[in-house]
Amino acid sequence: MNVLVLCPHFAPDIAPTGEVMTTIATGLVELGHRLHVVTALPWYRHHRVEPAWRGRLVRGEEKPWGRISRVHPFPADKTNIPARAAAFGGFTALATGVGLVERRGPRPDLVLAMSPPITLGLAGWLVARRHRVPFVFNVQDIFPDVAVELGAITNPRLIAAASRLERFIYDHADVVTVLSEELASNVAAKLGRGHPASSSRAKVRVIPNFVDTAAVGVGPKENAYRQEHGLVGKTVVMYAGNVGLSQSLDLVVGAARALATARPEGVFVINGEGSARAALQSQAADLSNVRFVDYQPKERLGEVLAAGDIHVVPLRRGLAHSSVPSKLYSILAAGRPLLASVDEGTEVARTIEAAGAGVAVAPDDPDAFLSGLVSLLDDPGSWPSRGAAGRAFVEGWASPAAVAQAYSNLFTEITNLARDHR
Repeated sequence: MNVLVLCPHFAPDIAPTGEVMTTIATGLVELGHRLHVVTALPWYRHHRVEPAWRGRLVRGEEKPWGRISRVHPFPADKTNIPARAAAFGGFTALATGVGLVERRGPRPDLVLAMSPPITLGLAGWLVARRHRVPFVFNVQDIFPDVAVELGAITNPRLIAAASRLERFIYDHADVVTVLSEELASNVAAKLGRGHPASSSRAKVRVIPNFVDTAAVGVGPKENAYRQEHGLVGKTVVMYAGNVGLSQSLDLVVGAARALATARPEGVFVINGEGSARAALQSQAADLSNVRFVDYQPKERLGEVLAAGDIHVVPLRRGLAHSSVPSKLYSILAAGRPLLASVDEGTEVARTIEAAGAGVAVAPDDPDAFLSGLVSLLDDPGSWPSRGAAGRAFVEGWASPAAVAQAYSNLFTEITNLARDHR
């Protein structure tokens, strides 16, 4: 089958959604599909197009399995909402244009578009309509819910317009895929405003993101990463991931400040980059027990995760209802206990409880976060058993091959339905 994929990031870009789509694409190719991937020029690491990729708005690459078309993402500061909206618009317009006019490969049998940004859903619908093929909308985070919870969008008219766009795309997609039953209920409820509840839920499919337990194993904590960053012999509390507005990383800095004297052996590591990092570094400038480390190459992920004694997953209030961070499963695969600051009853909290791998506390609550962290620090004897329980849990999770097969099966199902209705 020929699949046209619209996504915001793709290898060698290091964004989490890029790694997700790259792995899914690899699995689809192994199943015999041909792909045309329309994505952005690599830009995520420093929020600007990487030097080797500059100079052109659109670049094409021929691959044995198809083609990659990369377009300029017009990077903008996440805190500058008008500039970011304009960037999404420019990127989406270029991606739509490539999807509509590209003639070098065979006609697509299906279009798959990933969100965020939500605007790629509009691009997916337009391209699918042009080619008269089914459209699958893959939702990683629910928008505008996430932006509203963060306070990034406060204008009622803008929120209403974004919500109308969201419902329009859901209505015009043949299938919407999400990561959890909770997100499925969220999407189905919005579809339900114009559709019977039964048909709305049938239109939404749950295909979880995967964890590659072969790539991320249980490694020794006293490794090269610790040696490079002066962490040998320390008790390391680790956050590894995007340092953005969605994460309550001020809780980590606050805990480091509270424990600086009482726990001299403890070090808090924030490994990653993003729009919130500069402010966090300023906030922690006087703390010798906080280290900031830049993104590491993908092949070092297992080593980075192994270096932490305890990992943290702090999401701002409300976000766990509309987002499932992939780092959760990587931490479990690495066999390390974790502390999550998330909304009660959400997928993250339920997973930690089911796995028996750590502690979940209320979001944006410094006292609850500190108490949960101290409870783990005071019980180092439980770390191996918690880590082993988390590892065992994700070994039964969806593998990359299983996730690719689920998408392949879905593509076959809806293309067959489309043929039957012609």
